[in-house]
Amino acid sequence: MSSHSIYTSAEHPGTPKRIRVFAPATVANVACGFDVLGFAIDKPGDELIMELSPEKGVVIADIEGDGGVLPRDPKKNSATVAIQDYLDFIGADFGCKIWLKKMMPSGSGLGSSAASAVAGVYAINMLCEEKLTKQELMPFLLNAEKAACDAAIADNVAASLFGGFILVRSYEPLDILQIPVPDDLWCAVINPHVIVLTKEAREILPKEIPLAHSLRQSANVGGMMVGLLRGDYDLIGRSLVDYIAEPYRSKLIPGFYDMKNAAKEAGALGGSISGSGPSVFALCHGKETAQKAGAAMKEVMDNLGIGADVYVSKVNNQGPKVLPLNE
Repeated sequence: MSSHSIYTSAEHPGTPKRIRVFAPATVANVACGFDVLGFAIDKPGDELIMELSPEKGVVIADIEGDGGVLPRDPKKNSATVAIQDYLDFIGADFGCKIWLKKMMPSGSGLGSSAASAVAGVYAINMLCEEKLTKQELMPFLLNAEKAACDAAIADNVAASLFGGFILVRSYEPLDILQIPVPDDLWCAVINPHVIVLTKEAREILPKEIPLAHSLRQSANVGGMMVGLLRGDYDLIGRSLVDYIAEPYRSKLIPGFYDMKNAAKEAGALGGSISGSGPSVFALCHGKETAQKAGAAMKEVMDNLGIGADVYVSKVNNQGPKVLPLNE
């Protein structure tokens, strides 16, 4: 097939193929699953418009909503790194332009770079008639995360790509498992307007942990898996305990334990830090409880004089999706 027939629309010959995609934000670690557990949420997320072109390479036409902080160099932006890797892999003799709309801040702990990369690679795969499976897209996304965060961690990108709850069972070889989610599992997430650098959040962690903490953490991961599979909300709540990251990273988030306790008092099953922070999540049984938990955490931030955004949604089981171009 010639490149011309690939990058132009069959319905409108001569018109470049275009697509608009949404990729969801994610909560990573999920208390007990440091670097191996994650789940997607309905909002926020990133939108991306892509247009194929006859010239090789990926061009960033515009980025909206990032305050000018994201790199415009295609070799440094997570979305374009993933797209270019995909094009190189399939041996494409064409390229594309992208318009990226950021709907969450970088450094929020909600998988901002992951959502951009997932939106990009999902878009190019759809325009190329889904040449690759989602599992086959993962290496491009890991490379994009390494370019953005200096670490090829799979929990955010896998959750955004596959949707739902994911477990990274192994990195070598990469083995991503999707875990069924109870129908009425909701999440409240608060993103305080404070800065927590991912590098700092990683450096603050100890290089080694006591054997007793490892045993408890592993037991809680097992409890979380059983709770999700059985729809046992109480077990899910009991498993939301972190012995590895939270004791250290919580020091970087003003009012963290006050927010966590406020969410629990509002009826949440439990919660912890989302990714590297500063966002904090609370898993809940039902929408009403999630709304109350979000409001309770927001009140803590209000009392500290810190601005914050609250998002309430069910666990997103779909992952990325195609949106109408004309909206």
